[in-house]
Amino acid sequence: MSAGDVDPARVVALVVGVEAYAAGPHWTLPGPVRDALRFRDWLRATGVPDANILLHLAPAEEPHAATGHRDADHETLRRVLVHELPARQGDVLWVWWGGHGVLDRDEHLRLYCADATDADRRNIDLESARRRLSSDVLPGFAEQNWVVDACQTFEERHRPAVTIPDGSLPAGQRQRVHRQNVLLAADRGQRAANDPVRGLGVFSDILLHELAALPGGPAPDPEALFAAVRNRFDRLRAEASRTQIPALQLHRPGHSEHLPGRPATPSANGVRPGPDRTGGGLVRVVEALLAYPLMSDRDERQTMVGELDPVLVARMPRHAVPRTDVLGILRTLRRRPEGPWDLYRAVTLLDDDPGRAAELGQALREFLAEDGPGPPGP
Repeated sequence: MSAGDVDPARVVALVVGVEAYAAGPHWTLPGPVRDALRFRDWLRATGVPDANILLHLAPAEEPHAATGHRDADHETLRRVLVHELPARQGDVLWVWWGGHGVLDRDEHLRLYCADATDADRRNIDLESARRRLSSDVLPGFAEQNWVVDACQTFEERHRPAVTIPDGSLPAGQRQRVHRQNVLLAADRGQRAANDPVRGLGVFSDILLHELAALPGGPAPDPEALFAAVRNRFDRLRAEASRTQIPALQLHRPGHSEHLPGRPATPSANGVRPGPDRTGGGLVRVVEALLAYPLMSDRDERQTMVGELDPVLVARMPRHAVPRTDVLGILRTLRRRPEGPWDLYRAVTLLDDDPGRAAELGQALREFLAEDGPGPPGP
């Protein structure tokens, strides 16, 4: 199903904004409620019925207009995730969450509920929630978009007096049908900035502006959305006004990817560096390939694949989403030592830009060196 084929009546959203916590005023966070309401307004504008939008807020101040929201305490939100969502029917699910968060020692992002206190930091474990909604307890909803505007600072840096209580949810039998796109405001160990003057989250504000500009109605291309958000943050970092780096997790049947936003600050000579190289050789190769305009066009990618070994092509998984398609092509070709360089030659045959070729060649050398020496390539 393409984005344009999505029936808004088959879209369901859980929208959470937590500003006020039982812990008291020192936990108050300005912005999440306004961001949640703006996201609800965007869903409405795309045709999603009000009855399909589950709005849960904990406002620091009562909104000016009646919002029709429900509470955002742990028991209420757990009930929604365990009981209410599985009772719904649909094709696309949105989960929007704005509020405080922390990365625990098991590398799980914990999202604090409105009834969290210093002594009992009640929370929802994001990874557990994601796994639950990718199991057979949630029929349908093969496409899921998660947006989380919360910090991922390390738990131990907060020196809590007590441990974080369990925030996990029961999961069902694992399936291979769900595609989950998790957009995070900040990468591992980072804070997510809020603008207290304007009363909004910086990440949420940027994402909402980009959502309004993208085609696709209530189901835009998540990778295009992430790229647009990341580019906005690149410009903010270049201006030294923001340091957080948004991240994207792609969970597909059979594999998962974590895509950090690339830091982009000009070097001393004013030249902007190439793609981020901190995410491993595979990430750098994928970024180098996606820098080619032809990779954004399905027909041109097919022309490129036509230049490759037909034996490998016959076993190659293909996908309409450029990044997922490129990843499948690369992993298939990696089965042969010369395969990645065959890809290099096919790409540069169709696009002879020397700058892109140099970056792709170096990225391939680093990627192949991770598993030991390979052919030198071009």
